[in-house]
This record gives sequence, structure tokens and C-alpha cells, in this order.
Amino acid sequence: MKRRQFLVWVASGVAVSACAPSTTASPVSSVSPVVSALPEAAAPPAVEAVSVDPPGGALSNVIDRQRVIDRFTGVAPSQWGTHLPGVATHVDGGALALTFDGCGGGSGSGVDHALLDLLAREQIPATFFLNRRWIDTHPALTTQLSESPLFTIENHGTTHAPLSVNGRSAYGIAGTASVAAAVDEVLGNHYRIEELTGRTPQWFRAGTAHYDDVAVQVVAELGLGVAGFAVNGDAGATFHANQVRNALVQAQPGSIVLMHLNHPGSGVAEGVAAAVPALRASGTHFTTL
Repeated sequence: MKRRQFLVWVASGVAVSACAPSTTASPVSSVSPVVSALPEAAAPPAVEAVSVDPPGGALSNVIDRQRVIDRFTGVAPSQWGTHLPGVATHVDGGALALTFDGCGGGSGSGVDHALLDLLAREQIPATFFLNRRWIDTHPALTTQLSESPLFTIENHGTTHAPLSVNGRSAYGIAGTASVAAAVDEVLGNHYRIEELTGRTPQWFRAGTAHYDDVAVQVVAELGLGVAGFAVNGDAGATFHANQVRNALVQAQPGSIVLMHLNHPGSGVAEGVAAAVPALRASGTHFTTL
């Protein structure tokens, strides 16, 4: 994909809040504590209904939604956090996996064109976890990104909710309140990506990257990998450029790095640009999930 193509795309919306898992300045995330007894959560606010119907046609990956709901309804979760069994934090082979969330809605539907231009110019593979709200704001851009051999489009949820089966919240964002709601949080955007790009997503990352242990099993039962992170590369797009650079150059081989593409004007693009020469000099390669 040529540099000029990225420069002519027009950003839409303003980033107003972060959606990354933490605001800690530590470049390598520690394992989050898990909760053995989950308190009863208040019902989350109503969200706009979206279609969870498959788009149809030869490319459609139809999932037996009701079977998954029936299997896990009534199963009580016992763990909650970002680093649970079954949540991927590393990739095989030692390459660095740069992943960028596009959150949409109140978390920002902007486009960091400087970042996209940098990745294209430097020929850096990347995985974009896009929320349905961001996709619906930028359908043409989503399609263009999916057509690049450098990039992979994956699922960041339908409403950007933490994935829970009982309404557990993270950072003040209410999680999905039932197994059915968790399934629909995945499928509503899964089918949207499939319809728009002609490709079936292989990975899911929840809003805030928080899950309970039952929700992790739900995603796996839907046939998807559950994406976490080893390195919080931008702290919800709040890091300045030097902090982003330091997080990247200190990342261990094979780490999945979480950053954002929906906060133009953040330190992400400049920080990645500053880190790339040092990473390449050390022999680091980049990969998609």
C-alpha cells in the first residue's frame, strides 16, 4: 500500500477517552490479579441493538449461536482480569506482534493517519482490532486496510464492552450481562467484518481487554483466539512518544503489544517511529497475529 493512499484518507471524530487496559507507565504488563469471588454487578446501561445475523453467501462463517449460549448459561465465573488462562499474550517465533485497537464511540473514532502512513512506509505488519462503532464510522478505510498484505483486521467487539457473563465492569465500563450478551458482543462485529472485508476474523479482543474465565471459554467455543497483551505500549494512548518508544524497545521477543490507532495526536506514531530503527538494529522482526 503506497504512502500517498494513507495521506489522503480523512480522519473522522475526535479521540476523547482511552480504551487500553491500564494507565501504568510500566512497559511490560504484569499479570493482573484474578478475582475468586465475583460480586453481583449492576445491570449495564442499554446499548443500541445491532444485527448479529450472518451476512450470507459463500464467505459466511455461520456459528451456532444458541448452542454456545446453552452450553455456558448457568456456569459461574471465578476469575476476572486481563491475563487469564486461554488469553494469548505472546506469539511463536520471537517476532514482535504490534496490535492497534480502534475503539470508536465515546472512546474515540479518530484515525491516526501518521501511524498508518508510518506502518505502510516502513512495511511493518500489524494487526488492527477494530470495534464495530469505529468500523461503521470508517467502512471504506476498513476495507482498504483489509486489502493490504501488511495488515490483518480482527474483532474488537460490537459495543466495546468488557466480556463478562454477569455484568462485571472495568474502568467504569459495564461488561456484558449474560452469556447471550457476550456471544452477541462477539458475533455482532464478527459478521460485520466478514461482510465488509470478505474475510472471517480469527481473533477477538474485548473492550478494555478484560474477561472472566467463562467468557474466555465462550470465545474459544465460537472458534476464535482470545487476544490479550504482554506489553501495554501506549497506556490507552496517554503515553508521550518517548514512553511508547521505551515500551517497544524493552519488549521481550514474541510479545503482543497493545496500542491504539484511534487517537490522532497521541504519542503513538512518533513513539513507534522512534523505536523502529533500534528494534531493527537488534534484529527484531514484526508479525501479525
